This record gives sequence, C-alpha cells and structure tokens, in this order.
Amino acid sequence: MMDDIKNVQDVKEYPDTDMQKNRVLTLEDWQEKWVDHKIGFHQEQGHQLLKKHLDAFLQGETGLRVFFPLCGKAVEMKWFADRGHYVVGVEISELGIREFFAEQNISYSEEAIEEIPGAKVFKSSSGNISLYCCSFFDLPRVNVGTFDRIWDRGALVAVNPGDRKRYTDIMLSLGKKRFQYLLAVLIYDPTKHAGPPFYVPDAEVRNLFGSVCNIQSLETVDALEERHKNWGLDSFVEKLYLLTPK
Repeated sequence: MMDDIKNVQDVKEYPDTDMQKNRVLTLEDWQEKWVDHKIGFHQEQGHQLLKKHLDAFLQGETGLRVFFPLCGKAVEMKWFADRGHYVVGVEISELGIREFFAEQNISYSEEAIEEIPGAKVFKSSSGNISLYCCSFFDLPRVNVGTFDRIWDRGALVAVNPGDRKRYTDIMLSLGKKRFQYLLAVLIYDPTKHAGPPFYVPDAEVRNLFGSVCNIQSLETVDALEERHKNWGLDSFVEKLYLLTPK
C-alpha cells in the first residue's frame, strides 16, 4: 500500500568497508533459493515505489522496450506489458520464470537459445514478454536489442560485489540513446549482514554510473521488515535513483 511507504529524510551511509567485497554466490546457490522457496526478495504486490513513479517513468509513451535484469517472477513485468510495452527479462531460475507465467495466467512457449548451450527463452503468446533463462553475463551473446527503460530492483544488489563493474558495463550497453534507468539500492550496516542483498552506498552508484549517467535521487524510504531484524539489522533503507545518459 502506498500509505505504508515511510520516507526517510536523513540516511546514514556506512564507511566503505571490505566486509562484502569477496562475498560470492554461485548460480547454483540462486537456483537452490528458488527450489527451497527462499525468495523473500519477491514482492507479491509489486514494488510500491515503482508504482508511485511509474507514470513519470513512462512519460505517456507507448510501445517501449523495458528490461528487467535478474527478473525472477516480478509482477511488475505484467504492469508494463498490460500498458502496451515490450518486456525482456533474464533469470537463472527456470522455476522462477515458469512461476511468473503460471501466477499471471499468461500462456507461453519456450525454445532453446542456440548461442548459449542449455539456455532457453520463454515467450508469452501475445509476444510482448520474453524471458531468457541463463546467466546474466551470458546474455550479450544473444541479440536482445536495446531498451528505452530499465527497471533494476533486486539485481545490482544481488550481483556479487566483485562483478558489479562487469554488470554495469553490460547494463549501460543495453540502453538506447535516451534511456531511463530506475535503480533501487539498499543501505544498511554491512558489518551486521553479509548479503545478499548487498549494501550499495551512494558513492558506489556514482562510481559505477557517474561517468556515463546523470544521477537523480528520487526517494529514500524505510524498508525495514521483521526478516531484516532477524539478520541483526535495526536499519534497512531503500533508495531509488533515476539514471539518464549525459
């Protein structure tokens, strides 16, 4: 509910530490999370900050190509498709992709991706949703085209910290000349939780994107839930940025 979004005026950012930089999760680790249903990152009602800023993000345009990195079964993909846009996502878990189509009651087909052994692409029967089941870092082998909009929630914060630069380079290569990139990151004490999701301070966002993008901070909200308290955290803040090409 929109009334549940609690804005935060002053955010404490923690010193840039080495606590998380060597933390590594494998693709198998992520697949196991789906099998074991350890998917606390999934939001059944969709992301409320995206809902709040959606009209401004779309600017009344139609037929946009929208990219969802590490998409899981994000319900927001259907939000864009229902508005007449074309959605492309990438997700390592085939289970997550199948659950998306089943839960949204969308018929689909699947086919192998020749460029990536063992990978598949799942396409809605209407043709406006295509979800690639493969490693994000394998995606450049496939011609997925470029995108007008990018929605990055639960993606940058899930990528192993040592892979962020490689991730960012790919993401920026996927944007059209006038792309808009909505990025949600998380701020908490990294000495108390190893991640994922990983702590991404403002300085890191600027380091990764600042040479190419204008960076606008749109909103900062308190996102602390009981499960975060169970991690040992007493503060868990989400920050939403809009990135546009310089």
